Amino acid sequence: MWDEEFSEIAKALKASEIRELLKVTQDPGIISFAGGLPSPKAFPVDIIKEIVNKMMDKYGDKMLQYGATDGVNSFRDAFARFLTSKYNFKNIKRENILVVTGSQQGLYLLAKIFIDPGDTVIVEAPTYVGVLTAFQSYKPNYVPIEMDDDGMRIDLLEEKLKDLKREGKKIKMIYTIPTFQNPAGVTLSLERRKRLIELAQEYNILVVEDSPYEELRYSGEPVPQLKYFDDDGKILYLGTFSKTLSPGMRLAFMVGHEDIIHKAILAKQGIDLCTSPFVQYIAQEYIEGGYFDEHLPKIRKLYKEKRDAMLDALEDYFPEGVRWTKPQGGMFLWVTLPEGMDSQKLFMKAIQKKVAFVIGAAFYPYRDHKNTLRLNFTYPSVEEIQEGIRRLADAIKEEMKN
Repeated sequence: MWDEEFSEIAKALKASEIRELLKVTQDPGIISFAGGLPSPKAFPVDIIKEIVNKMMDKYGDKMLQYGATDGVNSFRDAFARFLTSKYNFKNIKRENILVVTGSQQGLYLLAKIFIDPGDTVIVEAPTYVGVLTAFQSYKPNYVPIEMDDDGMRIDLLEEKLKDLKREGKKIKMIYTIPTFQNPAGVTLSLERRKRLIELAQEYNILVVEDSPYEELRYSGEPVPQLKYFDDDGKILYLGTFSKTLSPGMRLAFMVGHEDIIHKAILAKQGIDLCTSPFVQYIAQEYIEGGYFDEHLPKIRKLYKEKRDAMLDALEDYFPEGVRWTKPQGGMFLWVTLPEGMDSQKLFMKAIQKKVAFVIGAAFYPYRDHKNTLRLNFTYPSVEEIQEGIRRLADAIKEEMKN
């Protein structure tokens, strides 16, 4: 009825493939590796109850009131201290921080303030499907860069940057999830991080470092964030409390150059006025009261057991010719099927066996690489992981025979 009246931006909107797939997995008998959900057992319910009572007594009138668009000052100050002490970020103060309603809002704000139709955006291949959803209305030209077990291939990035400069293309940003990447689970090596910073400086390009999984490390040695090396504001750091506190609170943050933060504040004013002060005061006490450091080891222990269970099950059940990543942290791993297999067809067979995943093509801007898929290990139980991988392996073996 209204199709012809919608704006061009509205006409370009498409449903998130993952959200649509999740509708199929609502059957309670299905073991789902599809969603990117934290385990409810990781939620600090008792801690939140304690903090809410404490902060309501102290700041109740402010928690229930409208707040500033950029965020509660005391929370931004506390978070600036947190980033400086925990990650050794340089020259971080409240003016460098914008509190957003989930990191997805942060991605949308970046698209709104940076991207014009036809602008070039460089992404990893595969990349986070949420960034494709956030950017789609602004019609960028994506340039995907392949990855290996050490993250984005910086040698390929360097070649592509030279080509784009020669062609006179306007590169607006490089989007990366360097630590426990979603969907692949791989981590960008220290050497590559340093070279990426050098390239950003050389070509004067903004690098968006999306880091939702930074604290979910279960093995290996930590690697400094890209933002740690940032001396001149080339890195926009995007983070969230969804994985270390609660996704239902919808609390995240952008950390970057004051000019970017100021423009994003103006864009946010037209979207939601402000992020909930209620949850900001809770997060403030969560980090300042020592609860963050107290609860985090419990999350890591829980997820390490689940990751190990999935890796063991893959070794036990998956047939030869199938490869997968072995993440040191995060929430996902990436499976590559033999050439010629289509994970879309496999998905329907897997659903019949009551197990679900996300098809890999959803994570590529041009929907290539059809023989890939993503598995989540943080939400299902260890028992569900073992049984679900067995079912999926049976589906793969059947599909390989066709």
